[in-house]
Amino acid sequence: MKKQATSRQSVSADLYDQPGHLMRRAHQITVSMFQEEVGDFVSPKEFAILRMIHETPDVDQVRLARLIGIDTSSAALTAAKLEKRGLIARTVSTVDRRLLSLRLTSEGEKLLDDTVNGVYRMREKLLSPLTPAEQKVFMKLLQKFVHLHNDESRAPLWTQVDAAQPAKRKAST
Repeated sequence: MKKQATSRQSVSADLYDQPGHLMRRAHQITVSMFQEEVGDFVSPKEFAILRMIHETPDVDQVRLARLIGIDTSSAALTAAKLEKRGLIARTVSTVDRRLLSLRLTSEGEKLLDDTVNGVYRMREKLLSPLTPAEQKVFMKLLQKFVHLHNDESRAPLWTQVDAAQPAKRKAST
């Protein structure tokens, strides 16, 4: 039987049982641990962008946004900021002159090398209160949740396979 919410319920009977509230808190905790382990010279979003550019050199800003699940304007603004800091280079795409291709600079490669261990420490710290079996279940359920709700996002995530399919690229532009 579904639980009916009323305005008279206690906070713990409603708010603290809401998945959205718990995910917001989990995000706050994750960002805090990221800054503790990595530092505040790069944000989690900037790290994701640097990591994807490293994995996909000369990726254009639109495809980059879709590969990490952020909106294209946020990707463009963050890329401009990273370029200004000397961490990436943006050049006109040889495939489509309307697009900018992104590549890490040597400073960007160094920053990525300097931060990746902190990201792995953060992951270990985040998951350490759980048993190894719980960690596997938690990650599997979290991945499933994100995958099943991907299309409801304002910035749906693409896999490398999705990005390689011309029909999918045209359908979402």
